[in-house]
Amino acid sequence: MNTGKAQLRVVVFTGGAVLEHDCLRFIARIAAEPGLQLVGVFCESDSPGVTGIIRDLWTRRRWLAALLLAQRGMRRATRIMTSPRAELARRRTLRRISERVHFVPDLHATPVLSRVAALRPDVGAVYGGPILRPELFRIPLAGTLGIHHGRLPHYRGKKTTFWAMHNGEESVGVAIQSIGSGLDRGDILRDAVLPTGLTPLPVMNRRLESLGLDLYIEALRSVHAGTAVFRPQAAAGGPLYKDPGPGDIARYWLKYLVMLLKYRGAPRGSDV
Repeated sequence: MNTGKAQLRVVVFTGGAVLEHDCLRFIARIAAEPGLQLVGVFCESDSPGVTGIIRDLWTRRRWLAALLLAQRGMRRATRIMTSPRAELARRRTLRRISERVHFVPDLHATPVLSRVAALRPDVGAVYGGPILRPELFRIPLAGTLGIHHGRLPHYRGKKTTFWAMHNGEESVGVAIQSIGSGLDRGDILRDAVLPTGLTPLPVMNRRLESLGLDLYIEALRSVHAGTAVFRPQAAAGGPLYKDPGPGDIARYWLKYLVMLLKYRGAPRGSDV
């Protein structure tokens, strides 16, 4: 639909103790887009900040929490060393939008629903948030969109890029879909795929993240312009994936190392 407004009023729904790096990049893109107006960011978290990060990781991943926390720290240190200007820009973005960011224990609490409605959003945009219920995702005039890093309908649920590569798929995908009833069952507005090849999982995650951000902004532009065309997903789909365990992670990396060694040991011109 075309709202007929100079700017599309966007409210973002997310989750976590802090605004994650990729989510913040998304928010910064919205704030910088001439046809979009960021009216609010609602982040569901019982305990914002570092304490909340530790608590959340322990709750979800148990003994993997320490490893994942170290991984987060290494990624942050790498960003600071390799892209200091980008990190400064990230901090400036946080300061600029701070008054529009709200950390709440429950996105579906009545006071939160009232605050969202009072912003009169045209469209909602989910990025890494919890599963939304109709009383929230139906508030925006044009509905709510979400991003899914996985090829739909075959890879639904969590960590689907990991599972696709674990399963030996030749490509991985990302989709912008409408939020409705049924997890990752919404109509698709934008999607794309990338070949896996010998690309390691962390690199593939970053590539999909960048591709997904571009698709998300394109999708929001199309809603603003009244040119958005959604296509239903195929009825048949794959299983609902969950967080991988230590054994799953070990098997992926073992398969990857074997594949890498096989490729390097193959003669030039072979199909391996």
